[in-house]
Amino acid sequence: MTDAAVHFLVPEGIEDDERVSGGNVYDRRISEGLRARGLDVRMVLVAGDRVQDVAHAMSALPRDALVLIDGLIAVAASEVLDAHSTRLRIVVLAHMAASALPGIQDDARTAEREREALNAARRVITTSEWTRSELIARALAEPDRITVARPGTDAVPAATGSASGGHLLCVGAVAPHKGQDVLVEALAGMTDLPDWTCSIVGSLNADPDFAIRTAAAIRSASLSERVGLIGVLTDQRLADTYRAADLVVAPSRAESYGMVVAEALARGIPVVAARVGGIPEAIAGSKAGILTPSNDPGALRAVLRQWREDPRWRAALKAEALRSRTVTRTWDESAGIAAAVLSDVRPAMDVIGYERRGAG
Repeated sequence: MTDAAVHFLVPEGIEDDERVSGGNVYDRRISEGLRARGLDVRMVLVAGDRVQDVAHAMSALPRDALVLIDGLIAVAASEVLDAHSTRLRIVVLAHMAASALPGIQDDARTAEREREALNAARRVITTSEWTRSELIARALAEPDRITVARPGTDAVPAATGSASGGHLLCVGAVAPHKGQDVLVEALAGMTDLPDWTCSIVGSLNADPDFAIRTAAAIRSASLSERVGLIGVLTDQRLADTYRAADLVVAPSRAESYGMVVAEALARGIPVVAARVGGIPEAIAGSKAGILTPSNDPGALRAVLRQWREDPRWRAALKAEALRSRTVTRTWDESAGIAAAVLSDVRPAMDVIGYERRGAG
């Protein structure tokens, strides 16, 4: 008898607030959505760099078991996936083209492992059309095996913002690819402007050295009274922080989609974001989203200065954000796409039976 469960291999820190990431949030919300649809989802927590843990977990599964595996784990354990590719029904959830991440020291080897992992999968789910296009352009997976299931958003109250209109918010793990250093450099040229503050919310443990350098840059620019490294906020505290924000800034160097951008727009908060990766996709044509070149503090500063110096433009952006505030896709819809992919990956005996019936 075929195991009817979905064995979902995810990073062990998926429930750890200090290691919160868009990928972890996505994995949790998809698993919840699949369960709500009646699927028996069994979370298997593994360390991303512990290949032996992945090998042990996959070896323990029965033949034809359905395995959904986070892309970070899949790439690290590509040889394990290849070894089990005919025995298990593997679906890879690719949050990002791993070899496209900036700062990869051995991108050729990473691409080789990524290709091996994706070739071992029956199907691939990506979280953005941009990621899908990257996988295809890099010859990492065939187009007909890739399905896009963008992140969802929740129906939430509109943000009220502040009286001054000067509260900026940046949400994301403090790490080089999120570009908080670009934001700090941009803000360093705005000390002559009154009535603005910036809260940088996100884990300080993702890259401690980078977090330390970012804190030092804030002090060096005499921004300590205006810019705060808040750390992780969750649940109501995070919701309250969004509610008080006037503008969300996403200065990323790499982004597969931009869940923070979609979240801000769903709350009626204008966004200034780097034109990189899937961020334009998350903005989805909203006139309340302003795109700037990636890794360009000067360009970002110009937009932020205009935000503070031009109240009419600021009010127009806020009005547009509130007017166009919609939930473009719910998490249930995202989970439905994932469920359809999983249901298409049939056990070997089902495929044989289908082929025999077709031949008859």
